[in-house]
Amino acid sequence: MTDMLPVDTVTAPGPEPEEPPALPFHRPGPLEPAPEYARMRAGCPVAPVRLPSGDRAYLAASYEAARTVLSDPRFSRAATTRPGAPRVGPAPQTFPSLLNMDPPEHTRVRRIISREFTARRVEALRPLIQQHTDALLDRLDTRNPPVDLVPEFTLRLPVLVICDLLGVPSSDQDRFAAFSSGWLSTGAGSAAEMLAAQAGLRGYLVELVAAKRERPGDDLLSALVAVGDAEDGRLSEEELLFLGVSLLVNGHETTAKQIANGLLALLTHPRGKDWAAQGPEVLNRTVEELLRLYPPGDEGLLRIALEDVELDGTRIPAGSAVLPGIGSANRDGCPFPSPEQLDPERPANPHLTFGHGAHYCLGGSLARAELQIALGSLLRRFPGLRLTVPPAEIPRAAGLLVHGVSALPVTW
Repeated sequence: MTDMLPVDTVTAPGPEPEEPPALPFHRPGPLEPAPEYARMRAGCPVAPVRLPSGDRAYLAASYEAARTVLSDPRFSRAATTRPGAPRVGPAPQTFPSLLNMDPPEHTRVRRIISREFTARRVEALRPLIQQHTDALLDRLDTRNPPVDLVPEFTLRLPVLVICDLLGVPSSDQDRFAAFSSGWLSTGAGSAAEMLAAQAGLRGYLVELVAAKRERPGDDLLSALVAVGDAEDGRLSEEELLFLGVSLLVNGHETTAKQIANGLLALLTHPRGKDWAAQGPEVLNRTVEELLRLYPPGDEGLLRIALEDVELDGTRIPAGSAVLPGIGSANRDGCPFPSPEQLDPERPANPHLTFGHGAHYCLGGSLARAELQIALGSLLRRFPGLRLTVPPAEIPRAAGLLVHGVSALPVTW
């Protein structure tokens, strides 16, 4: 019987590895965060999850862990575009977008767009944002309530603004908005539908870039076409196209959801309308708190660990997918005392809604301007604005990377 092993060397089969929880986590209400985030922050702030695609990832729920994932070069965006890489949604995104680049390519392209997408250009847009806002409110004033503010206001304003910024003809606005929704799907549509939206939006940008070359204007896309064609700062044609895609998609979807989330928060807070109707200083601080507590989505863009990394007590093996839990990080009590409280008097507000590090949102200043003008103007114009249904009945869109309140029935 020489082929038998001693009893103490036999290894009994261990338990099956526990299936990680699946994203997205369930929210108890339209603005309430999923309880899983608070449990993670208190117990295991970096833990495995199952993505909507079925792939596994680590979710960084604490502030320090999420900020590290957003800014540490060991966590790569470019690696998410490689064949077979984990992904969030049903279809891969393998295009050369600024969001999908690492340095030095990211540094080169970001420097080019930063020369044109300046604070001065955003400030020059403020009167136009106010003009569009006033026109939408004039139209709203002719309606007999109740009215759903999402299609009538919160979706319309960012589309108008980003189209003005990039020089998109008004006749094309509905066309590109439909492509944009399909582009951001994580579970609301099939892989084929998502790929069709990607191809459709790319094709649209091909046409638009060609039109800007023939008849340049004073818009941002015309400026980027000129810079890209110049000898000293050349962009490849694909980089130019997907730079336009990134600006179109991220320039209106995120802001539209943020305006809707912010409005719901202000309408359900005892002092919310007062804060928004006060002067710029109070309004601006209120907007920062709305960005912190109610961002347009729970997680940031997926990264891949390029090497083994120790992250808030958890070892992340090289090649693993990692999600920065921005919504959770913004409610971490370490940097934010009384984190669940909407407090415009908060002395410091280093929220991560616009990211952190090299990929910090280029459009952050534009989004702030739109939020300040939209929320302040609406609540000053309609001081009696109120919901027509209980807050718990307000729906929130599902199956999208960027998500938020999807209907706001109101009267005044």
